[in-house]
Amino acid sequence: MTVAASPLREYLKAQIQRIDAELDRLAPPEDAPPAVIHRAMRYSLFAGGKRIRPLLCLESARAVAGEDPPEIHAVAATLEMIHTYSLIHDDLPALDNDDLRRGRPTNHKVFGEAMAILAGDALLTLAFEVLGRVGDARLVRELASASGTVGGMIGGQVFDLEGENAQPTAELLERIHRAKTGALLRASVRLGALHAGAAAGQLDALSRFGEHVGLAFQIVDDVLDVEQDSATLGKTAGKDAEQHKVTFPAVYGLAESKRMAEEQRQQAHACLQEFGPRAQRLRELADLIVERQS
Repeated sequence: MTVAASPLREYLKAQIQRIDAELDRLAPPEDAPPAVIHRAMRYSLFAGGKRIRPLLCLESARAVAGEDPPEIHAVAATLEMIHTYSLIHDDLPALDNDDLRRGRPTNHKVFGEAMAILAGDALLTLAFEVLGRVGDARLVRELASASGTVGGMIGGQVFDLEGENAQPTAELLERIHRAKTGALLRASVRLGALHAGAAAGQLDALSRFGEHVGLAFQIVDDVLDVEQDSATLGKTAGKDAEQHKVTFPAVYGLAESKRMAEEQRQQAHACLQEFGPRAQRLRELADLIVERQS
C-alpha cells in the first residue's frame, strides 16, 4: 500500500490510529484470563503516547520500498511494546519513583508494584513473540540488542542510575543516552529498513539518521524537563534536577542544548538525501521531535 501525502496533522492522526489498531489486535483482550495483567498491559499501552518509534519504523520502510511491506505494522508495534514496558518499569519506586505518566497515574499506582512489574515483563515478551511470528531473525536480534545491556536501553538505564549525584560530564552523558534513549530510536529506523529489504548503503544512511534523531530526542526531553510544567509534559516536571540526573542542560546549559538539538536535526536531514521525496515524512518526524513541547 502506497501512503499518499497529506498535511502532517492528518497524517499523524491516521498513522497513530493504524498503529493503535495493530496494538489492539496483538495485545490480549482485557477479559482474557488472567484479566488483571491484560488490563494493566493495556492501561499503559493505550495511554496516549506519541508513537514516535513505530512511526519511524513505518516511514523508514516506506523510504526504502516506496510502500508498506507486508506485516510492517506488526513490526512497528513491537517497538511501542518495548517502549511502554520500559516506561512502566522506569516509573517504579525502585527506579524513578514517579506517580504520573502520559497525564495519568503510573501503572504501579493503579495496579500495584507486583502487577506493574509483570505488565512490563509481559509487554517485553509479547514484542518478541510478535517478531517471531513475522519470521525474520535479523529483526529479533536487532530489537534484542537495542533493548539489552551492551550499548542498549537497559545498559543505558544502569549508567543513568549510577550517574545520579555524579559529576555531570559530556562523556558520561553520551554513554547514558546513546544507550538509554538512542539505541531504541535507532533500532526503530533499522527495523523498518531491514524489513523493507534495504541495501547496505540505504541501511547505513538510515542508521545514521536514527542516531541523530535519537540524540535530538533526548536533548529536547532534557530541555523540556527544565522548561515545561507537569500538565504540559504529562509526567512530573523537574525530576531530572531533583534526582541529580546527568542531562544536557546540566552539562551544556539550556542555550547550547537547544543549539545542539537543531544541529542534530540538520544532520539527520542530510542523511536522507539519497531517498528524495520518499523520505519526506522522516524529515517531518525529525522536525517534530525537535520542535515538540511535550
